[in-house]
This record gives sequence, C-alpha cells and structure tokens, in this order.
Amino acid sequence: MKVESVRGMRDILPEEAGLWQKLENEIRSVFSLYGYREIRLPLLELAELFSRTVGEATDIVHKEMYVFPDKKGQMLALRPEATASVVRAYIEHGLYAKGDLAKLYYIGPMFRYEKPQRGRQRQFHQYGVEALGSLDPALDAEVIDLAWHLMERVGLSREGLFLRLNSIGCREDRPLYREALRSYFSGQKEKLCLDCQRRLEENPLRILDCKEPQCQGAITGAPKSLDYLCEKCREHFEELLSILRDLGLSYELDPRLVRGIDYYTRTVFELCSRELGAQDALLGGGRYDDLVELLGGPPTPGVGFAGGMERLVLVLSQNRPVDAEAPDLDVYLVPIGEEGRRKALEILASLRRLGIATDLDYMGRSLRKVMSVAARRARYALLLGPDELSQGKVNLKDLRSGTSSTLPLPEFLARPRDFLS
Repeated sequence: MKVESVRGMRDILPEEAGLWQKLENEIRSVFSLYGYREIRLPLLELAELFSRTVGEATDIVHKEMYVFPDKKGQMLALRPEATASVVRAYIEHGLYAKGDLAKLYYIGPMFRYEKPQRGRQRQFHQYGVEALGSLDPALDAEVIDLAWHLMERVGLSREGLFLRLNSIGCREDRPLYREALRSYFSGQKEKLCLDCQRRLEENPLRILDCKEPQCQGAITGAPKSLDYLCEKCREHFEELLSILRDLGLSYELDPRLVRGIDYYTRTVFELCSRELGAQDALLGGGRYDDLVELLGGPPTPGVGFAGGMERLVLVLSQNRPVDAEAPDLDVYLVPIGEEGRRKALEILASLRRLGIATDLDYMGRSLRKVMSVAARRARYALLLGPDELSQGKVNLKDLRSGTSSTLPLPEFLARPRDFLS
C-alpha cells in the first residue's frame, strides 16, 4: 500500500522552495529594518493557552485545533496561531522586566483542521511581528507601514493592495457593543446559520466574522463598533488615521472587520490583494492590550500582525511564475576518464569550502547527458579532460553564452570568483 501525505499537509518541493527561501530572507531583512528580532517558538503548547486567549466561541478553538493528551494526560495543541505563544514566552522569560518595548518576529508552521483550499492548508506557514509595551497609535501605524513595506519589497505593487481598517474598542466598550449586537441579531436569529445561533449566546461579535452566505444579509445591517467607542478609543483611532494619511497609506473603513480571534482590542486591520478573489487577505492583525494580563503578566499593551506564506507565494507566482529550470549551482564538474574523476573529487571539496555552489555527476551518465544536466543546473561547466589535467589546466565553459576558456587549475582554485563573474 502506497503511503501518502496527510490531507492538508503539503510537500514544498525543491522547485518551489527557492521562492520560499527568497521570501523568508526578505521578510527577515525588512523586519530587522524596523528593529524586530526573531523569536523561535515550540510547535506544541498547552491547549489551554489558546482556549483562554483565542476564545472558546471562535472557529479556531471550537472546530479547528489539533488537540490531544500527552502520556501524562495533559491536553496539548499544535499551535493554530503564534501571538498567544509569543505573549506566553514574553511572560515566562520576564521580557517585560527590561522596561523597554519588546519588538519580536517569527516565521513558522501553524496547524488548523479546516477544509484545504487554494492558498490555505491544514499545515500552513505564517510570518508575523509583535510589539509589546506601548499604547501609542504611532506604533499601530508602524506595524501597518511595515506590512505595506514588506509587500512592496517582495514585488507587489501598491496599487494592487488595499487596507481594511476598523476599531473594536477596549474592554470598557465591549459589553455595550456586545449587547447591541445580541439585541440586533436576536431579531434576525432565523436568518443565521447554526454556528451563528450558537455564537449569539456565547459571543455575538463572532457572528460578524462568519463567511456563510445565509448570514451576510443580517450582518450587513448590524450595529457598527465605531458607534460604541469610548472617548480614549475614539481619540486613539482618529490619531492612527491621521498618521496613516501623513504616511500616504490609504485605507478603507470596514465596520464588519473584527478578526476571528477574541483577544483583539481597538485597532484591527487586514492588508489585502485585489488578485486573490474572495479570500483576499494577505495578512491581518491589530491590538491586544489585555492579552498579557489575561495570561498572568503585568498590564502590557501590544500590537502586531501575521501573514500567510502560502497566500503570498500564490499571488507572487501569479505575477511571476516560478522558474523551475533556474540554475541553482555555480559550477558543475565534468570529469573525463578515471583520472579526471579522482581529481574532480578534490576540486569539488575545495570549491565548496570557498563558497562556490558545486556538484558532480554520481550516476555514471554519458558525457552528453552530463553536459545536459550541467546546462540545466549550473552557470558554468568545468571540464577535466586528460590532456588539460596533464598540463595542470581545466576548461571552463559558460553555459549561457557557450564560450570556453582554458585556465591554469591552481590559479582558478586560488580565486575562482574572478573567473565566475
């Protein structure tokens, strides 16, 4: 019986992995420009971490988490998102004790048991930033500007992107708004899906995040969170909008945007692509000013975002198809005869230690086939024939132009980059 991958757990093959590596390098580079430092988090956490923070009424906790007991009976979960893990680490390792703004980023796999679809699998990959320690709306603007900058840096045009923005207020605003939603949706209950009828009792805010077509009519007329903001939240949001205008970052106010996680407060946003159809969000985030305190830490405001690598790869591949035939090596060694092969092993080790990406045929193929492989894999072929080697020389062939040159082997090994321009 053939063993296949688990549904929703996708292999990323070498032809595609090159694009992922380039994107990951760009992500790390841009995050570093803004002063964020990498944190590496475990894949497994106590399930309680997410039920307490993400929210029992959310689809993530209610339907999608991979939860199982360990050998001692503790309930563990494969992480479905990373912000709760970052905050757990922030508290556990006392990062707040430094009294400074903590600016952290992460890249890695997450897990949610949902229907696999284009751009989203059950194992998916996220990159994200978290800034903990400040209520300043300028920090919200920095995080949003970072998201824009990253998308432009990886090759997406500003014209193809748009920002959805809303404020859902603080914990003082929430009870009033929640009751307004409960009162409104109670009169629309027969129009709601079964999940939203459950959410009506547990947390009516989650109804606004429903994607079921039958609920959309009721959601359209729902009360808006902006109408229930306290004075401080209103001032915070207006200051953020003013800064975004100063930065030249356009936005669309979306009163239905609440994000699918319960820990959000005040600012929530999504940066979207016009090229992705209905599932258009490339990344999303917002404030979570109560989350550190909820997990036992000191009162500490925070703001951040997370984006999906699969979505980003998808939209970039639509604009710029992945070139599976792009050379991944600098040099392919082509020995001729047994003497050439023995010498090739020495040269191979030397070039690799000098930082030259080099390979050799191990399949016993004919010279014609080896040259065909070299043309596909490398920029240059280094031919090691008996006549050249007897004179201490090698033949370097540029596989793009077809030109060849005979070089003294010691000179080539001493400064190979001079010849591989």
